Amino acid sequence: MLTGKQRAYLKSMANKMEPVFQIGKNGLTDNFLKQVEDYLEANELVKIKVLKNSLLDASDMAHEIADAIGAEFVQSLGNKFVLYKESKNNKKIQLP
Repeated sequence: MLTGKQRAYLKSMANKMEPVFQIGKNGLTDNFLKQVEDYLEANELVKIKVLKNSLLDASDMAHEIADAIGAEFVQSLGNKFVLYKESKNNKKIQLP
């Protein structure tokens, strides 16, 4: 569970990031979840965009993905959201 200070730190890091993945009308698939999990193992922080044609809510998708892969929800802003998961082998981010 992230503290407020840690969440604020991750938000500031994610502010400069561009979305890496997009969720479209197909929604979540096992392959998509595997790609996000692999990306988080390598980078620890990911920004994902929910496309307008998807009819899915970004916040709901964020929590669903976080629960499925064991990540932490950081932020949802409009149709984008940010997830964090500490890497086992490739730790880059030092949380305050």
